[in-house]
Amino acid sequence: MNVIISTEKSELDIDFIHQFLTDTYWAKGRTKQEVITSIEHCLTFGVYINDKQIGFARVLTDYTVFGYLMDVFIAENHRGKGYSKKLIETIMEYPDLQKVHRWMLATADAHGLYKQFGFDALSNPDMMMAKWI
Repeated sequence: MNVIISTEKSELDIDFIHQFLTDTYWAKGRTKQEVITSIEHCLTFGVYINDKQIGFARVLTDYTVFGYLMDVFIAENHRGKGYSKKLIETIMEYPDLQKVHRWMLATADAHGLYKQFGFDALSNPDMMMAKWI
């Protein structure tokens, strides 16, 4: 199967993205409007096979200094075929993101995937702060 990864927001299946995210540990209960708003304000990557969306990721970025990789997923019935690796590779090689020199993400279970692309645990976590509401 030929996988296509696109940044075209008009191709995104918002219902599919919302349905998947609302059941995840990191976005449980996120409303459809919140999904729409987050998509509007980020660079998005849709993953498709035969024009059907099977995955998604978004990057919150200023295109110069900082990029935060978020909401990365491949539908369960398409996992184990290298699509998540292809998705992250596409994001990391995306031309508009080549000046970004500080990347961050949060994951509870995909450390192995991200380590392949240079992500690692924070070397100075005491320098980082967060505010959760």
